[in-house]
Amino acid sequence: MGKRHGRLTRFSRESRSLSRRPCGKRCATQRTCASGCLEIHHCREGRIAYPYGGACFFLAPGDLAVVQRTQAAAPARFPTGHYHGITVSIDPARAPDCLSCFLEDVEVRPSALIEKFCADGACFVTRSSQGVAHIFSELYSVPEGIRKGYFKVKILELLLFLSAFPMQAAQPQHSYPLSQVQLAEQIGAYLLENTERRLTVAELSRYFGASATLINSSFRGVYGMSPAAFLRAQKMHGAARLLRRTDRTVLDIAGQFGYDNGSKFAKAFRDVIGVSPNAYRSGIDCDSCAPEAPML
Repeated sequence: MGKRHGRLTRFSRESRSLSRRPCGKRCATQRTCASGCLEIHHCREGRIAYPYGGACFFLAPGDLAVVQRTQAAAPARFPTGHYHGITVSIDPARAPDCLSCFLEDVEVRPSALIEKFCADGACFVTRSSQGVAHIFSELYSVPEGIRKGYFKVKILELLLFLSAFPMQAAQPQHSYPLSQVQLAEQIGAYLLENTERRLTVAELSRYFGASATLINSSFRGVYGMSPAAFLRAQKMHGAARLLRRTDRTVLDIAGQFGYDNGSKFAKAFRDVIGVSPNAYRSGIDCDSCAPEAPML
């Protein structure tokens, strides 16, 4: 696959800590692809949403999506503001019909993949699996000197994997109508405007005039977590930014985010970020989407 025929992009979306608009942020680095391009998306960390055909498909860590770009396709969105992932784009109009004809007994055709995964404008999503993880794990850390050639080999491996992928093994796709997505976005914004309050699902239900069941299903579908967990995650990403950018004490930062107990703050921080506040400050970066956005 030559340079003119395809593209591999590594997306990184920094945490929008305590932003007034927690969802609906679009990818500033996403390049424009021609209509008809085959796009393969892999989510490594965080969460990404693809508006497609009147609904939104959401990818969690390890998930893979295959879509065909249309002229009316909306940009990807990042509900939690925290995302690392890879997108492979192939233009079948410019790529050779067969990308693997130099290998005996191996046939990979972009047009066949489009017919297989994107028939009738479908968006194909498969959840995290060992096979997908194996292929993509090595794409995130490749030495600069061999990167170009290595990417070509791995992308060919990915396309071969998809060519042999049994469609019956695909899990049910997780998509949500735009009305539910909009409700979840409104709830997310409301939570971030009221960070000092411990809002319950019952209170959110009364405020938005929706059932508790709809509140829970919509919010979890968009953000991948409960409203309480979402707010805690946003706070911890905000705290992580302060730990890296200031010399304030851990207790001082904890107090800003509503914690008057250092041990409870440290546990919440470790649950979200993966390491203790002191370890994170010292440079151990388990959260590779270290937040950069200004906080409220």
